[in-house]
Amino acid sequence: MVSQSLSNQYLSDPDVQLMLKVTAGDNSAFEQLVVRYQDRLVGFFYHIVHDRTAAEDLAQEAFLRVFRSKERYEPTARFSTWLFRIAHNLASNQKRGAARRREIQLASGSGAHDFRPEEQNLAEKSALMPTRQLDSVELRAVVRNAIEELSERQRTAVVLHKFEEMSYEEIGDIMGLGPVAVKSLISRARGKLKEALEKFI
Repeated sequence: MVSQSLSNQYLSDPDVQLMLKVTAGDNSAFEQLVVRYQDRLVGFFYHIVHDRTAAEDLAQEAFLRVFRSKERYEPTARFSTWLFRIAHNLASNQKRGAARRREIQLASGSGAHDFRPEEQNLAEKSALMPTRQLDSVELRAVVRNAIEELSERQRTAVVLHKFEEMSYEEIGDIMGLGPVAVKSLISRARGKLKEALEKFI
């Protein structure tokens, strides 16, 4: 049983309050959580699996898991941390189970027309975009390739840090790592992206 003091430190989180209403049977509260987090989850999953349909399916599965666990829910973290821990586990399982499908998808979906705004946003938010403006098609290919070269864990850490603005501690809670390990992951990811893009500066 979680201690009352541990639970109380997260009660100021409005999303925790919504989830507590869900546990009490308020389905409208669950709908509010879906509205708040659906796009964020789809964006997160897309960065990991590189497939829009799969990302949407995984986001739906994440919300299903949230709803199914409502009777066991305890506010032991911010709601976003708890939700993205579920999302991270789902993404890891999907990647392990669909490695061969991913290779086929990347080989057939490497055209510039498949480039998604999230990929450009990641580079922009990381302050890694070249200062010299490239041809848009060339730039998209460069950014796509640079992001593809990141490991799954590096990409996950960067997305959570830059898009979700989570602390190293929160990311570590989600990924099962210590803050120092998270900082190292992000640092290595930035180094790889800079190395890939520096020739275009």
